[in-house]
Amino acid sequence: MFQKVLVANRGAVAARVIRTLRSLGVRSVAVYSDADAGAPYLAEADTAIPIGPAPARASYLNPEILLDAVRRTGADALHPGYGFLAESSGFAWRVQDLGARFIGPSPRWIELMAHKVRAREVAAALGLPTVRGSGVLSGDVGEMRAAAASIGFPVMVKPAAGGGGLGMHVARCERDLVDAMASASSLAYRLFGNWDVYLEQLLPHPRHVEFQILGDRFGAVRSLFERDCSVQRRHQKIIGESPAPAAASASDGSGDRHWPALAELAVRIASALARLGYDNIGTVETLIDADGTVRFLEMNPRLQVEHAVTEAVTGVDLVAAQIRSAAGDDLGSILPRSVAVRGHAIEARVYAEDPETLIPSCGTLTTFRPPSGPGVRVETGYAEGRELTPYYDSLLAKVVVHGADRADAIGRLRDALAGFAVAGVRTNLPLLLAVLRSERFRAGRLDTGLVSELRAAEAVPVLGGGLRRGDGVSDGPSP
Repeated sequence: MFQKVLVANRGAVAARVIRTLRSLGVRSVAVYSDADAGAPYLAEADTAIPIGPAPARASYLNPEILLDAVRRTGADALHPGYGFLAESSGFAWRVQDLGARFIGPSPRWIELMAHKVRAREVAAALGLPTVRGSGVLSGDVGEMRAAAASIGFPVMVKPAAGGGGLGMHVARCERDLVDAMASASSLAYRLFGNWDVYLEQLLPHPRHVEFQILGDRFGAVRSLFERDCSVQRRHQKIIGESPAPAAASASDGSGDRHWPALAELAVRIASALARLGYDNIGTVETLIDADGTVRFLEMNPRLQVEHAVTEAVTGVDLVAAQIRSAAGDDLGSILPRSVAVRGHAIEARVYAEDPETLIPSCGTLTTFRPPSGPGVRVETGYAEGRELTPYYDSLLAKVVVHGADRADAIGRLRDALAGFAVAGVRTNLPLLLAVLRSERFRAGRLDTGLVSELRAAEAVPVLGGGLRRGDGVSDGPSP
């Protein structure tokens, strides 16, 4: 096992990794920018060191500063969390060149799977159905038009090195293409340091289901079932659950506990990745059409934001498993021989944002009292009195509940979110509660259009659960 691990991230995921390192008896090093000085999780680490100004490119996205921190602290491993440099193969190689271990898939896997076009080519070679798409676009207008015509409108222009639903632009007809590509390419470079963009078929309101996998350095790969993350806004997930609910006839969330077809696909994906030698944690994302066709979308070779949902229903500590795999343990010693789904878990992402415009909301948390109770887990990097700045993602907290069944979990999450006291910034709590109360969600009739449908129907009490306009809240730009 490692002796000391540097956590190259911030907020909820930094707190999560630091907690697991302590449980494993491993010393932790936290890093922080000027904006995060005094963050509550820093006191939980064995060591905390400053890494520069608030802007991410001067701190959390600055490889030189992070590598120097590894050298200065004598860390023998680095955990990247998710976001920032978690999917940078170049950074992973440089960590290993220092003689430290990058806690994640080997750099060659990150290089292959973090690039969405290459990942789709790998999936197609493995015989997995894929969402139609193009190769990386050169910028030639004729090439772009030909690719879009081959795929069929509408199309999505997406960063090839992106993730998290960021930087994507929709082109519904030919005249939208040039502007969409210019915007996506520029944003891709600003967010991910890579200009590459490509086209992908835009499916009309599919379900978004992802599969959690874990591998080791000895050729074993296991699937830990699926999560349904169809409830999204701006192509970003706000509610995830496991197991994926089959559409129910009743409004109480009853119905099939598990889709046999999804379980079979999970095993097939794990078997295919085992043949290729995938060696750590990862998530395979798919889209499911209205007719039930499942298509590979992309793979995230890292820890996923929704990992706590899988932990709740399987009892597996995924962060500990990821660390142990990176340290050289085999899956036979990391995981039980048989892992089963127990009950139902749902996670809601609580964002500091205007629930009407979805613009990030900045300010000081004058009140911040997360919920607690049986079956409730909260992951956050904030505390009362802390400031929400415009420099980073506006995720305030993740609230995860575990219940005996889906109806029980929905009730627990609804009560937890209703009791989440926040003042000083506006939040998306009204939107989350509107989703949980909607008949379509409770019946398991999920797709990526649910949030838009509720907002269009004015079913979201946008001025509830936060400060009203004119109360001194400053809305900052999206990072």
